[in-house]
Amino acid sequence: MSDGTALGPGREFDLIRALTNQWGDLARGVGDDAALLDVPAGEMLVVSADNIVEGVHFRDGWLTPREIGWRAASAALSDLAAMAAAPLGVLVSLSLPDSWLSRVEDLARGIGEAVASAGTVIVGGNITGARELNVAMTVLGHCARPLRRSGARPGDALYVTGRLGGPVTAVRALEHGETPPRRARDRFAWPEPRLRAAQWLAANEAHAAIDISDGLFADAGHVAAASGVRLVIDLDTLPRLAGVDPATAARGGEEYELLVAAPADLDTAAFACALALPLTRIGRVESGAAEVEATLHGARVAPLDGFDHFS
Repeated sequence: MSDGTALGPGREFDLIRALTNQWGDLARGVGDDAALLDVPAGEMLVVSADNIVEGVHFRDGWLTPREIGWRAASAALSDLAAMAAAPLGVLVSLSLPDSWLSRVEDLARGIGEAVASAGTVIVGGNITGARELNVAMTVLGHCARPLRRSGARPGDALYVTGRLGGPVTAVRALEHGETPPRRARDRFAWPEPRLRAAQWLAANEAHAAIDISDGLFADAGHVAAASGVRLVIDLDTLPRLAGVDPATAARGGEEYELLVAAPADLDTAAFACALALPLTRIGRVESGAAEVEATLHGARVAPLDGFDHFS
C-alpha cells in the first residue's frame, strides 16, 4: 500500500484534506491517481461497487449524516461478506450538493466508523459537485475460497443470519411521518456487514451465499437462477423482529443479512457461539426448475416480490 501524497491547492483538495483529517490513520495512500494494494499469495482479489442516493435510498431527515455514511460503507462491505472475502481497502466517491458541504465531515465520520469496524482502511476516491447527494463506495477484498451464488446444491439446507424485518418496519413508519421502533430503526440506520460470519461459513463448508439487500425472496431468486436449482423456503421458520409477519420479513430489503446454502448438518449452535449471532435454518435446495417456492403453515403461497431499483 502506498504512503499518502501531499495534495495541491484548490477547493476540491481542501475538501479531501478535511476528509482525511477526519479519518486520520484510516486513510492510507490517498493522493495519487490510484491505490496500490498487496493481495496475499494464493488468494483472489474481490471487488464490488455500491452507492446510495438521496431520494432513492433515504430521504433527508430520516437519517443523520453520520448514519448515512455508516450505511453507505456497510452496504458496500456487505458485498464482500456475501463472497466470504476479507476487506483490503475502500474507495470513497462523493457527489455533493452545496447543501451538504457543511455536513460532509459528519458524513465522513460515519464512513470512517464503518470502515474501522470492518478492520480495513480508506485508500482513495473522488469528490465532485452534484444536484443530490450520492455516496459511491468501491470495496476491495481477498479470499482463497469465495462463496458464490452459483454454488447451491440439491440436498443443501438454506440458512439466514440475524433477524429480519427491522429496516422495512422502520421505512414504513418514516414514510408515514411516524417514529419507528428503536430496534427497527437501528437495523435500518446501522446495518452490519456479516464479514466474520461469512468467513466462518466458508470455513465450515458452506456452498453459496448472497446478502439480502433486496429482500430474502428476491435475492433467493438470484441464487436459484445462478445455481440452476429450486429453493423452498418455509416462511414459518423465518427469524423476525417482534411484530413482523413472515411475508413482510421475506419481502423487506436493506437487511444486509446473509442467505446461505450449506450442508444440512451445519452446526448452527457453534456458529451462534462463535459470532454471537443467530443462524436459522429456513428451507432447502432441491433439483428442478430454477425458482423459489415459499410455504406458510404447510401450504404453498404466491411468489413474493422484493425491492426493484427501477420500479
